[in-house]
Amino acid sequence: MLMIGGRRPSLGCMAPTDLLDDLRDALGDDAVLTDPDLLRMHQRDEADLCAAGTPLVVTRPRSTEQVVAVVRAAARHGVPVVPQGARTGLAGAANAVDGAVVISTVVMDEIREIDPVSRIAVVQPGVVNAALAGAVAKQGLWYPPDPGSWESSTIGGNVATNAGGMCCVKYGVTTEYVLGLEVVLASGEVLRTGRRTAKGVAGYDLTRLFVGSEGTLGVITEVTVALRPAPADSLTLVAVFPSTAAAGAAVAEIAARGLTPSLLELLDQTHLRAIEAYQPMGLRTDAQALLLAAADTGPRAADDLAGLAAVCEAAGADEVYAATDSVEAAALLQARRLAHPAMEKFAADAYPGGNGGLVIDDVAVPRGSLAALLDGVARIAAECEVPIGVVGHAGDGNMHPNIVVDRADPASVERGRRAFDEIMRLGLDLGGTCTGEHGVGLLKRDWLAREIGPVGVRVHQAIKSALDPAGLLNPGKVL
Repeated sequence: MLMIGGRRPSLGCMAPTDLLDDLRDALGDDAVLTDPDLLRMHQRDEADLCAAGTPLVVTRPRSTEQVVAVVRAAARHGVPVVPQGARTGLAGAANAVDGAVVISTVVMDEIREIDPVSRIAVVQPGVVNAALAGAVAKQGLWYPPDPGSWESSTIGGNVATNAGGMCCVKYGVTTEYVLGLEVVLASGEVLRTGRRTAKGVAGYDLTRLFVGSEGTLGVITEVTVALRPAPADSLTLVAVFPSTAAAGAAVAEIAARGLTPSLLELLDQTHLRAIEAYQPMGLRTDAQALLLAAADTGPRAADDLAGLAAVCEAAGADEVYAATDSVEAAALLQARRLAHPAMEKFAADAYPGGNGGLVIDDVAVPRGSLAALLDGVARIAAECEVPIGVVGHAGDGNMHPNIVVDRADPASVERGRRAFDEIMRLGLDLGGTCTGEHGVGLLKRDWLAREIGPVGVRVHQAIKSALDPAGLLNPGKVL
């Protein structure tokens, strides 16, 4: 198995047959899966070219009590446990290791409560993001975090990776909305963190400790999230630029002027052409970059949109136009959501025979450094001789360079790895971070260590050792 970034994780030992008997006694035969095809299906998430092992068994618990039983059984036999949701992650955080017990939470999909007075929802981890959004919308409420995979990714996975989305520029990432958690620890004990109240500052913030921990500190079995009143339709505009650097300069000026779009996304020419080839919708494929911006409907919406347009024009946009209605606005938003599948097809077409692969980076820099990042990525693509398309959440400086490689060509894979590392180095040099929303997983462990330094690494390891002394929870991830 080829691998980009990080080291291959430690392999778990094959467990005795009585572990499977213990699991079947606790969960029933139908929730303990050992069919080889199903085991292969649960080897990995959507991160390309990351190492993955074959689990011994995949379990599908339906309750916290059943998760406790699985964790305790695995601990008795010294077998690693790998929590998984919908496996839509892009950093290898859900990849199995050989001989592990996978805990798949996809059937823990109950929305247990929606409280319109307190504006909260209580859900199991297998609830799909879009399903929660639809359920709360019926009560005039809104759950803002909206990762690109929102129609398939689960809330548990979103919490584990601290997922973002296109509304982050104004409304923030997942951690801003997680009020409390129920977590099964490595000991099999059940920990409840956080609160349901609008305010609460008692004790250490254990909730945020587990958000973004990628299953290395415990298995999330329930999430209490904050909701907002549902917004009205947004006003949307598109600005077409002759260079990605000009688009980056526009983003910096938008921030400097204090404008607060509810969405500010960038697509480069590679993505525009890939999306248009994947699903034709009349995008300007001659443009070097496109900014998609939105302003929430309200008394100032028209003025806000006009301000965004003026900044884009001053930064050198060739064309700026506003969506004429909600249908056109939704189509533009859908074009952005198609970026990932379109680039997958782009890679497949570039290297036929199923050999085209994507290494998806996720680097965030200060907004004032966005133009420098975009220029740097173009330079790295030329130096490493690999195609790189850039898309991302320009409004918060979070870009996703998509590196296209030929899986069948070791030289191509090595060039892709070099490009990945150079982009990581550039991001940190610009005062950024190695991940804005995808998490660390396998891809970025070494870069996380560089970012947080030796003291930060020791603190991380101390927390891990305190909560998981045997190191059985999602081994090899994060650090």
